[in-house]
Amino acid sequence: MPLAEKLLIERVRHRSRARGGAGVLQGIGDDCARLRIPPGFEMLVTTDLSVEGVHFRRDWHPPESVGHRCLMRGLSDIAAMGGEPVAAFLSLGVPSVVPQSWVDRFLNGLLGLARQQHVTLAGGDTSDSPRAVVCDIVLVGQVPRGRAILRSGARPGDALYVTGELGGAAMVLDQLRRSRFRGSPYSKAVAPHFFPSPRVEVGRVLGQRRLATAMIDVSDGLSTDLEHLCRESGVGAVVVAESVPRRDVRRGLDFALHGGDDYELLFTARRQVPNRIAGVPVTCIGRIVSGRKLWLEEAQGRRKRLKPRGWEHFR
Repeated sequence: MPLAEKLLIERVRHRSRARGGAGVLQGIGDDCARLRIPPGFEMLVTTDLSVEGVHFRRDWHPPESVGHRCLMRGLSDIAAMGGEPVAAFLSLGVPSVVPQSWVDRFLNGLLGLARQQHVTLAGGDTSDSPRAVVCDIVLVGQVPRGRAILRSGARPGDALYVTGELGGAAMVLDQLRRSRFRGSPYSKAVAPHFFPSPRVEVGRVLGQRRLATAMIDVSDGLSTDLEHLCRESGVGAVVVAESVPRRDVRRGLDFALHGGDDYELLFTARRQVPNRIAGVPVTCIGRIVSGRKLWLEEAQGRRKRLKPRGWEHFR
């Protein structure tokens, strides 16, 4: 059973070092946090909900992974705008049957990533939950005024890029579903699913150098997130199948195109882009075209429609 609410909040407050982050004037302890956004910057705000049985399972995911992934979802949204994270707010609902040790380990994962990214946990809420663990993260970030990278800036002729590799997280999830999972969840082989790396620095560099014309993070799957970007920009796209960077080159194309949970950055550009940014590989995987359709270009230049088959709630 978790600690009583006041004791739990006090423990979180002690561990979060709420006054330590730049831009946080007052964190946990009052009805609201106080933040300072420097002159010449705009505020970014995003929220992401993680629900047991939908986004994670306690019998599959160690608590550290659940906490890490909870914060990661918000960090990835800030990265996709070319921003810098400032403060996080966590709302956590926990059933009474969940032991306090699970909550402590969840916080280990969340706060470990927060320290790595220089983000302060500045507030939130706790509640008893009747059946499932529910965690909602709100991230506040900042970006130089007028420099946020939107989804709506892509134009025909822009090149299409993605960071890192795709499909690794979905392949691990497929192994879990098929009960073929082997090895420690902390090993490098499964890290893309359990402990994805935020691309905050990559996004910041793309914004600072004005390289990206449009950007989105790949959380629901390349095909689905590309469709989101193209819809906002009023364009279409051609993805070259053999160019898509994937963990398993031989059989991983479907995972890379539709799997999701990669938290890489998908962006367009009109200028030459380095093949590594902040140590992360960057790959050109296609181009933006006129019209509204998505195409997959296969061997010998053959094209077929690329239909969005990534994650969509309620579908």
